[in-house]
Amino acid sequence: MAENGTGILIEQLKSSIACDNLTTVSMFLNTLTPKFYVALTGTSSLISGLILIFEWWYFRKYGTSFIEQVSVSHLRPLLGGVDNSSPTNSNSSNSDADSNRQSVSECKVWRNPLNLFRGAEYNRYTWVTGREPLTYYDMNLSAQDHQTFFTCDSDHLRPADAIMQKAWRERNPQARISAAHEALELEDCATAYILLAEEEATTIVEAEKLFKQAVKAGEGCYRRSQQLQHHGAQYEAQHRRDTNVLVYIKRRLAMCSRKLGRTREAVKMMRDLMKEFPLLSMFNIHENLLESLLELQNYADVQAVLAKYDDISLPKSATICYTAALLKARAVSDKFSPEAASRRGLSTAEMNAVEAIHRAVEFNPHVPKYLLEMKSLILPPEHILKRGDSEAIAYAFFHLQHWKRVEGALNLLHCTWEGTVFHEVSVYPKKELPFFILFTAGLCSFTAMLALLTHQFPELMGVFAKAFLSTLFAPLNFIMEKVESILPSSLWHQLTRI
Repeated sequence: MAENGTGILIEQLKSSIACDNLTTVSMFLNTLTPKFYVALTGTSSLISGLILIFEWWYFRKYGTSFIEQVSVSHLRPLLGGVDNSSPTNSNSSNSDADSNRQSVSECKVWRNPLNLFRGAEYNRYTWVTGREPLTYYDMNLSAQDHQTFFTCDSDHLRPADAIMQKAWRERNPQARISAAHEALELEDCATAYILLAEEEATTIVEAEKLFKQAVKAGEGCYRRSQQLQHHGAQYEAQHRRDTNVLVYIKRRLAMCSRKLGRTREAVKMMRDLMKEFPLLSMFNIHENLLESLLELQNYADVQAVLAKYDDISLPKSATICYTAALLKARAVSDKFSPEAASRRGLSTAEMNAVEAIHRAVEFNPHVPKYLLEMKSLILPPEHILKRGDSEAIAYAFFHLQHWKRVEGALNLLHCTWEGTVFHEVSVYPKKELPFFILFTAGLCSFTAMLALLTHQFPELMGVFAKAFLSTLFAPLNFIMEKVESILPSSLWHQLTRI
């Protein structure tokens, strides 16, 4: 009897505690005013908006979602989502590495293969307007390139090279020019001639004369270092530096011939240079060759060069993609008519031309606006970002005349380039917005809508909030009742005492 009485007492105690909990919750909900819900939804909306703005800024700057990156990089390994031992993952990691390598090569800042001469071309803009045509960042990148290609660790052994090593680090142009003259007083220094041709010469003719003197000095250094390159790492570094110097001089000399109207001579010099040094692809001499061949309207040779360099394993460029599109457009552009194409459909040749334009626009979508003169051109920078606006400016600055020369090519580009986002051929797809940005945007919009509704209809939204919370806590109350029925009375009695 005593045990039964104790059990009944415990059951009554449990029910009274449950009733007290429900009473407390209901009293708490009843005391909440509409202002509380407005403040709650407004605060959550503000926080969601700040998260959305930060996510969008991070995505625009780094190309990925911050929340997604943190969850994948840090939380996923902790949860056991990465298994380095499986061969499948190793294969996928290799493919990811290849794709990352390709994206790095596209995002890397490249030296403009058709960059102008500072003294003979860029300075003209300064003389007329009084403004600097190049940014400090661009000139700093050029200084780093000069130190990489034109110097080595053994320069201190030759006085002229030691002077030039300091000259490439100088920020003041007059100090660089003075150092180059000082180096030439000591010996015939090829890099000193390069600096004077690039920065002191005020005409292309003067620059060409200095580059011809640089060729003589550079070839002598190249032959001497070629004989000694196998005698040690120091001599090998000297030979690598002398090779870079000689290739640079001959390439710029060919560009002087191109600018002075001797285009066939320039083409021959570029072909000889590519045959003599086939492995030095970082200078992108083939882009200079393509531009010169287009000037000669030698489209068969242009196609041959494209067949060699338009390879998926090599870093693409706007020059390669848009030149391929120009050749395809040249075959059909003179007879192309949008009205006729809409009536009869596109022929095979027209379809190939349109797809080539689509691929080019996908690689760099900034180029068409410059080719169609929807945006004004400026002087091209010395460095470009692949698939960026700087590359588009550099390409259009030199190739707009070639597009104008092909009858109907710009008309075909104008009719088709805006449809790129709708077509099915996609070699370079655009990045989609990460899920977390879309989720944050939806959450922000939803909370803002709740705040607006609560402000307009506070009493009705209060009723909805109470009903929502009651529905939300209903499964929890059901679970608690089941737990109470399963647990022994003595255990529940001990828990209530605690």
